[in-house]
Amino acid sequence: MSDRMYFDHAATTPVHPRVVEAMTPYLTQVFGNPSSVHGFGRDARKALEQARDQIAAFMDADPQSLIFTGSGTEADNLAIIGGAMAQRERGRHIITSQVEHHAVLHACEHLEHAGFEVTYLPVDETGSVRLSDLKEAVRPDTVLVSIMYGNNEVGTIEPIEEIGTYLREKGIVFHTDAVQAFGVLPIRVRELPVDMLSVSAHKINGPKGVGALYLARNVPIDPIVHGGQQERKRRAGTENLAGIVGFAEATKITAEEMEGRVAKYRQMKSAMESVWKEAGIAYHVNGHPKHVLPHIFNVSFIGVQTETMLMNLDLVNIAAASGSACTSGSLELSHVLKAMKLEDSITHSAIRFSFGITNTVEEAEQAARSVVKIVQRLAR
Repeated sequence: MSDRMYFDHAATTPVHPRVVEAMTPYLTQVFGNPSSVHGFGRDARKALEQARDQIAAFMDADPQSLIFTGSGTEADNLAIIGGAMAQRERGRHIITSQVEHHAVLHACEHLEHAGFEVTYLPVDETGSVRLSDLKEAVRPDTVLVSIMYGNNEVGTIEPIEEIGTYLREKGIVFHTDAVQAFGVLPIRVRELPVDMLSVSAHKINGPKGVGALYLARNVPIDPIVHGGQQERKRRAGTENLAGIVGFAEATKITAEEMEGRVAKYRQMKSAMESVWKEAGIAYHVNGHPKHVLPHIFNVSFIGVQTETMLMNLDLVNIAAASGSACTSGSLELSHVLKAMKLEDSITHSAIRFSFGITNTVEEAEQAARSVVKIVQRLAR
């Protein structure tokens, strides 16, 4: 066990050694452009399509339905902006939730500037979207709904099957940001009532800078990146071949290990809670008690401000987070906790621990004991 403990796997994960190994030949020997017709290009194209097949198999998708992007954020933008623009003649109303990742929220804001109207659904105190609120928000001109699969801050799993089933009946395109759920929940798109689904490699021990969008057949989309015929004219730009090969290897490893990882993450949560209960410190677990991502553990330590706790943890070499990595550099209050309308004492003291392959149950207990020491010292 190293002296530094990393509990921020929801922000990014270390690249698996097997992924590095799989990528290396595509950074050194197989360097051709997959769009070139000569032998170098054909070798690259073959590797690209093998990787596509592998990632598609992991989520039970048709390989042709996968569009490679430069990130999960780009996949969200392509789904929302591309999906809305392709249907703008049909209607200009979009629905999302108040607890989405900023990749979704900012894409929706962009569309508001382009003349679309967006409804931001509220959530309950567990962070769940209510189907009744969605039904109420749907209008004749609603063309797209985007609700995340699992929340990146509190881990709440949204009722996307119920939402998707309802939207299918209405003929409304449904996108889900599955970036956090991918790799910890079994995702089979053929069984899910979703039309578009975003994923990212660096959340599952793959490289940064590569994501993918699943796009169901006959779902209209306008490209948002222009300049080439790549990805069946849906996303221009030379594919990040080494990154995509790394992504495929990461999905392969995840498929082999997912069950064991999830069991370990659950064990880590209960180990941490046992330490806190025994010490008798005041804490509150945020998010849904049952429908929650196994690797995300959002806890408020009443009486200790979020930033104070994070700084004190960092001093003892424990990395945790306040919320999304895209905003945790700022001292703003989490928009997710705000939307859940929790008491100030809870929202101002929330910490996110997120687990990954480098963590052990012993480490989790050690981190929990460090929290106890910090809380008790500050109380004095």
